[in-house]
Amino acid sequence: MGQVDFAYGAIADAVGLPLDVSVYADRAAVRVELAEDVAAAGLTLRECGSLEMLATGDLRVLGEAVLIDCPQLDAAGMAALTRLDMRAARSGAMLVVSTSMEALDAVFGCCAQSRPQILVDPRRADRIIALGQVMARAPHGRLHELTETDRMTLLRLTEQVNTIAEKLERLGDAESDAVRAAGMAFRFDEQAGATLRSPGDKLVRPARPPLPDPRLVRRIIQQRQARARFFDGDLFADPAWDMLLDLTAARVEHTRVSVTSLCIASGVPPTTALRWISQMTDAGLLERVEDDTDRRRAFIQLTDKAVDAMARYFAEIGKGGVGMA
Repeated sequence: MGQVDFAYGAIADAVGLPLDVSVYADRAAVRVELAEDVAAAGLTLRECGSLEMLATGDLRVLGEAVLIDCPQLDAAGMAALTRLDMRAARSGAMLVVSTSMEALDAVFGCCAQSRPQILVDPRRADRIIALGQVMARAPHGRLHELTETDRMTLLRLTEQVNTIAEKLERLGDAESDAVRAAGMAFRFDEQAGATLRSPGDKLVRPARPPLPDPRLVRRIIQQRQARARFFDGDLFADPAWDMLLDLTAARVEHTRVSVTSLCIASGVPPTTALRWISQMTDAGLLERVEDDTDRRRAFIQLTDKAVDAMARYFAEIGKGGVGMA
C-alpha cells in the first residue's frame, strides 16, 4: 500500500482540508479495509459501523463522504439506503455504494437523488479509486480554488492508484481519458441535418425519421458480440455505442431496460459501465425513469435528443448499417 499512500497524500495535499467520512458495512473485513483506506487518505473517520447503524442512526451526523457496502439488500436495507440518499442529496454528502450484480437494480432504485458512485463486486483498489474521486470532488468550494493544472494532477493521481492496483478492471489511461472526454464526445449539434428554406431564413430541422427495425439493431449487436470470439474484446470495446444500440432496440420494442441489463449489454465490467451511464446521463443521452408501480425500481432509457440522433444516424447509413455500426 506504500505507493497508494503516496498517491493519496498527493491528492490530499492538492485538495487541502480533510474530509469527514462515515463508513457502514456488515462485513467486518470490508469495514476494516474501508477504515484503513480512509486513514491512508488522510481523512477523518467520523463513524464506522454496520448497516443497522445506518438504519437506526441519526443521519444529521453523517460525514461529507459516506462509504457503504451492501452486497445484499433486504427491505430494511432498502429503506435505510433510500433515507440516506435523500439526506445526502439535501446535504451534499458524496456516497460510494459497493454492491453485487444481484442487488444492483435495488441499489440503483433506492438512489434516485444523490447520484452516488456505485461499485459492483469491487476489489479494494476499486474502492480506493472511488475514494480518490470523492477527494477530487471535495465540497464547500475546495476544488474550485484549484488551477486547471491542479485538477489534471488530481485526475492523473487517481489513475496512478488504478495502475498500482494491477490495472483493475482494465481501467487504464486510455479508458479514463475516454470517460473524462465523454461529456465533450456526447454533445449534440443542434443544427445537424438542418437546412435553409431561403437566404436569410433560420435553420429548419427536417422531421425525424423513424427508428430502425429492432431486428436490424439486434443483428448489429450480435455481429459486434461475435467479434469477441475471434479477437481480444478490448480491441473493440465501445460501451457507449453498445448501450445506445441496446436502448434503441428496446425503445422500438417498447420494453424497459434495467441498469443491470444495460451493464451487461455494454460488454464491459459493471463498475465501468456505471461510470459510462453516469457520463452519458450528464451529457443528455440517457435518463432515469422511475417505475410507477414500484418506487424502489428504476430503468434507463434514451432521451428525446438521443432518439433523434439514433434515428438520423440509421437513416443516414441506410441498409448499410449492418456492416457499419
